[in-house]
Amino acid sequence: MKIHGLQKMTLLDFPGRVACTVFLGGCEFRCPFCHNADILDMNAPALMEEDELMSFLKTRQGLLDGVAFTGGEPLLRKGLDELFKKIRDLGYKIKLDTNGNHPQYLAGLIGEGLLDYVAMDVKNCKERYGEMIGLPRYDTANIDERIKVLIDGNIDYEFRTTVIKQFHDEESFEGIAEWIAGAKNYFLQGFVDRDTVPYSGFEAYGVDEMEKFAAIVRQKVQYVGVRGV
Repeated sequence: MKIHGLQKMTLLDFPGRVACTVFLGGCEFRCPFCHNADILDMNAPALMEEDELMSFLKTRQGLLDGVAFTGGEPLLRKGLDELFKKIRDLGYKIKLDTNGNHPQYLAGLIGEGLLDYVAMDVKNCKERYGEMIGLPRYDTANIDERIKVLIDGNIDYEFRTTVIKQFHDEESFEGIAEWIAGAKNYFLQGFVDRDTVPYSGFEAYGVDEMEKFAAIVRQKVQYVGVRGV
């Protein structure tokens, strides 16, 4: 399996763990604000192969206790179950970041006991989802199923939204609150512009506006936090 990026240590990406973050290229969404647009193509030049990743993890046993997989969209990759089993055998916990478009694959990994934490993007309310991901006719049925898989399951998880002035308003968060009602954890994340973002001109909200949006979702969700502001 091709690995498109590796952050060798993080205290932020995997709650409660000292972890590394593994980036897997490829994504079917085309979010205009994507921070990792340079690895949207699964065939982009890789940083390393799977055996090199495993060698790295063996050298970090006792120093790290978690591995966070992000992308791109990791669930586009076949064979994650076998890779995760190898990582488990080294004693690591595993976190997965996902866009929510592959609920059956996710359910299978959870059912096999291969995941410890899942972070799922809920990019906007249903009515604006296609606009948000660059696919105007997108059917949110897979997102519906994925939300249900996590809320009804036993695995630790969070839902999260990167908040952008050009895409989000109060109605956005009223819709999100209804969609994920009953969820354990939800985070609003401040947008940060980077060179890898494919389109320019997007703006972040300030602290007061983010807290106002968070208050809307708190009416339906157990815990709501704000990050990156």
